[in-house]
Amino acid sequence: MRNPPIRIADAISRSAQLNGITDTAMLDTQLILCFVLQKTQAWLRTWPDAKMSEGHLSHFEELFQRRLAGEPVAYLTQSCGFWTLDLQVSAATLIPRPETELLVEKALQLDLPETAQVLDLGTGSGPVILALASERPMWQCTATDNSQSALAIAERNLGRYGFDYVSFVCGDWYEPIRGQRFHCIVSNPPYIAQSDPHLGEGDVRFEPTTALTSGADGLDDLRQIIGGASRALHKHGWLITEHGYDQGSAVRALYAKSGFDQVTTHRDLNGQERITLGTALCQ
Repeated sequence: MRNPPIRIADAISRSAQLNGITDTAMLDTQLILCFVLQKTQAWLRTWPDAKMSEGHLSHFEELFQRRLAGEPVAYLTQSCGFWTLDLQVSAATLIPRPETELLVEKALQLDLPETAQVLDLGTGSGPVILALASERPMWQCTATDNSQSALAIAERNLGRYGFDYVSFVCGDWYEPIRGQRFHCIVSNPPYIAQSDPHLGEGDVRFEPTTALTSGADGLDDLRQIIGGASRALHKHGWLITEHGYDQGSAVRALYAKSGFDQVTTHRDLNGQERITLGTALCQ
């Protein structure tokens, strides 16, 4: 026997079940519905009495149950907004987060050449480099990642927008661009300590651990990136890195040890130290 059709409003009312799992229960439910129905949130508001087909209802129920189990909405809908872009994501990539937009903001504020060469290390699905390319179409943008699966998603995102002068290459950090120099390097690398208890909570339970953790103190990858940057930067080129809220002091020390000048840390919208940058004194 078939289940009776339900209205859009009835499906949205299910959001109450997500209370305690997410702070955005209503929004999460609406986003799942928009994905299933291929409609906008405005359409949902306009047609609350529209009936869902059995197929749509079954798909919605499957995704809603996964959300009840804690799986991030971005993985359920395979998309996430970042900067002004709508990007595809998958379980092979991190979910772009709003605080990372500060990395983009600080890079755009630099006085770089009109055709600056810019490198993004550990690009994942490509949010940072594609956001930069969307604002500076003359920049020559390169991004690396050691995951072919992540780069496949990044290439699809590039194909969606078709930005010129953006290329993705596979390999560990600086290895695939050895011998090249850049005016600016940006990176949002793994920076969570391997024993951090937050790894067992919330969305990060579903994200790739290799893209989250970096050694006992979370700084192993930042040590490599900061320590190797001067060999990949033009003189007076800039390095900008994201890091944990409690790592600002340690990261500034790494910049100083590697000979960077004008080292500055910026706070995110929550008032947490999040982005550190500095300029290379020599080649």
